Amino acid sequence: MKHFLAILLLAVCAAAQTRSALDKTTLEAYVRHLFLYLPNIKVEIANPVEAGIPGFKKVKVRASLGAQADEHEFLISNDGKKILQAKVFDVAENPFKPELDLINTAGDPALGTPGAPVVIVLFSDFQCGYCKEEAKMIRENLLKDYPKEVRLYFKDFPLTQIHDWAKPAAAAGRCIAEQKADAFWEFHDWVFEKQSDLKAAEFNDKLTEWAKSKNLDTAKLDKCRASPEIDAAIDRTLAQGRELGVNSTPTMFINGRRINFAIKWPNLKQVIDFEIGYQKTAKNAGEHCCTLELPNLLGSPKSK
Repeated sequence: MKHFLAILLLAVCAAAQTRSALDKTTLEAYVRHLFLYLPNIKVEIANPVEAGIPGFKKVKVRASLGAQADEHEFLISNDGKKILQAKVFDVAENPFKPELDLINTAGDPALGTPGAPVVIVLFSDFQCGYCKEEAKMIRENLLKDYPKEVRLYFKDFPLTQIHDWAKPAAAAGRCIAEQKADAFWEFHDWVFEKQSDLKAAEFNDKLTEWAKSKNLDTAKLDKCRASPEIDAAIDRTLAQGRELGVNSTPTMFINGRRINFAIKWPNLKQVIDFEIGYQKTAKNAGEHCCTLELPNLLGSPKSK
């Protein structure tokens, strides 16, 4: 009996020693305990990739519950025994280069001067009250204070779990931009202004009425909105946002710097001014450096 218990103890110890955080099941169990992720929270473990640091792999972990999500990036030693939660910077590069590398603005509605030293990428939801407030702030101030220095791109991030007409509105905006680039911003302003009055059941009728008042081709608009290409384009934007760690709206990236909280214009202006000054010497962000230009997937010219 003593011999059996000794063998069992050795087996348990051996098993403990061979546990590796590079094993997804092991890492998930560890992370659930670390962050108190209960069974109703979905935990997704990405495959390990090179971390750029000798002796370590990089692993992304995403926890989600409905529309809410939480993301972490871990450095795991090659033997799987040690886990680091740290952000690694290369002093020779922009500290927000990982975010800039993930941002693709091709085909997105834009405001401001192409080639500007500061690029703002805004993930928004037409049915979101906070987005409405931020949209009003930006429209009232951005071009007035920065006619040449800033380029803003609008990205749809409809939170479909809680907003029932956000995705139809996103599709409408994209199709309007395809038909007439400048009309997107008229639509943008109209939707946010009428946000509290709009309902899912009435959205199509109200949109058609508005489109006719702007001399848009409503038959072409309806065909575009129903196309699988538009649905796929919105899904790609959602996927890009999630890869960037977007889990709420509005979230903006100013030359890659994440702003995912309510911000007033004087504070936002300070960030923009700082970045304008920094880029005069750094020249490692803005459109010339980091904005990817691709043809519009729906075949029309990119909005300017």
